[in-house]
Amino acid sequence: MENLILAIETSCDETAASVVRNGNEILSNVVASQIESQKRFGGVVPEIASRHHVEQITIVIEEALAKANIVPSDLDAVAVTEGPGLVGALLIGINAAKAFAFAHGLPIIGVHHIAGHIYATALVEEMQFPLLALVVSGGHTELVYMKEHGSFEVIGETRDDAAGEAYDKVARVLNLPYPGGPHIDRMAHEAKRGVEFPRAWLEDSYDFSFSGLKSAVINYKHNLEQRGEKIVPEEIAKGFQDSVVEVLTTKTVRAAKDFGVKQVIVAGGVSANRGLRESLRKALEQEGIPFTAPPLNLCTDNAAMIAACAAYMYEAGVRSDLSMNGLPGKELKSWIGENDNLRQS
Repeated sequence: MENLILAIETSCDETAASVVRNGNEILSNVVASQIESQKRFGGVVPEIASRHHVEQITIVIEEALAKANIVPSDLDAVAVTEGPGLVGALLIGINAAKAFAFAHGLPIIGVHHIAGHIYATALVEEMQFPLLALVVSGGHTELVYMKEHGSFEVIGETRDDAAGEAYDKVARVLNLPYPGGPHIDRMAHEAKRGVEFPRAWLEDSYDFSFSGLKSAVINYKHNLEQRGEKIVPEEIAKGFQDSVVEVLTTKTVRAAKDFGVKQVIVAGGVSANRGLRESLRKALEQEGIPFTAPPLNLCTDNAAMIAACAAYMYEAGVRSDLSMNGLPGKELKSWIGENDNLRQS
């Protein structure tokens, strides 16, 4: 596989651009974060995120090209996150990508955000099929089975809150700054004991549910406050994280065995969680199943993962056109067969 791709990612609150060669060699990976702007609101405000993207997008693209030491004529294609995500944020990246592709006569490839997270693995090692991906982020918690490149089958997903969403809501209850996930992970490792919170197993399903756990944490803290008893945030954090990690690990290992996969990968922002990575690694090692977790800088939203995915789409002949639009609810579909807004060239 030989290609050179510029990718753009603006699905939420990170303005990112990257140049990747052959799907695995990162020449540049530039990310302009909005955490400092958004933390005062305790979460991402879509309108503010879009405004920041408008301010940063051209600067980020130019910096990505400069760091990679290339010019537009060196590129084979432009890739961009098409969805899911915040529609206003998506449109900034999509229109920038379309303008760049049109101006330089390059094909454009719309990439699914979750597929991008999964393909972050390809930036560090070769993907072994069939594989199972556990995708955990602020908006998604899914188990995805892949029998080959471009083949996606969602075998389990959240029925309510995503894991990352639950982390952020519990963090707000504990008065922790945004984003709350890293703070809860740190506190969980500092605690000597954890509060015992429920696990939602949903019988034999591969699906997840974290809404009840979130409510249990809120009720526990509220009851302590009502009785005037001491609240130990570290113990609450550990109890919450233990519950999330146990459910994610148990269901992932069971699915990996049931589907006979050769590799399990974890992807998405919450895959940076130390407790989850340690639990998955230990459990899968006991089963003799290879496990891969991308480096921390490739777990959160970035454009290199979008470029890595697009490299395989490019080789498969998948292209989009200038009618591409932002799809905030875009489903994860295989490249084989019908695919929204994509065509075989």
